[in-house]
Amino acid sequence: MAVARERPPPLPSIELTRMRRRHLRKVLAIESKVYPRPWSAALFLSEIGQRLTRSYLVAKHGSEVVGYAGLMFTGFEAHVTNIAVDPAWQGHRIGTRLLLALATEAIARGSETISLEVRVSNTVAQAMYEKFGFSVTGIRKGYYIETNEDALVMTAEGANSTEYRLRLQGIRAELDPLRGETHG
Repeated sequence: MAVARERPPPLPSIELTRMRRRHLRKVLAIESKVYPRPWSAALFLSEIGQRLTRSYLVAKHGSEVVGYAGLMFTGFEAHVTNIAVDPAWQGHRIGTRLLLALATEAIARGSETISLEVRVSNTVAQAMYEKFGFSVTGIRKGYYIETNEDALVMTAEGANSTEYRLRLQGIRAELDPLRGETHG
């Protein structure tokens, strides 16, 4: 007997665009909801001003900023500085969309490795990173000062390889553009 598969519900229409000063009020609101020690407006302004070595994106639904992410470039490595999604919008694969855009940009800029830190307790994020080919390469004891929580260092090696590009292509296919994905 064949079982009919239900088509997953459509993903909300999300546009990814470069973070600008005008986005900071909402970015800071999300930052304060998801991090015990949020970044300041001055730190975000400094980061988005370093265009040669940084890349920051926001995810928007209509005119509302619902998430953001950042990347820092050093040599042949790209380092994810942050990925955050408004708690009201979590579960809509916005983090996946942001990380896909960051990984794609890292490859375009010649990065061979992509790295990040993640809280030991954040298993949801770890699962997403593993899907992107990240594996644990180290631990930073007490990295998150406000809670003294350790961070896992996760790295995706060979980001410029055909194998990695095919991995990203598979993730992109899961975010089928016919289901509401747009890029800006």
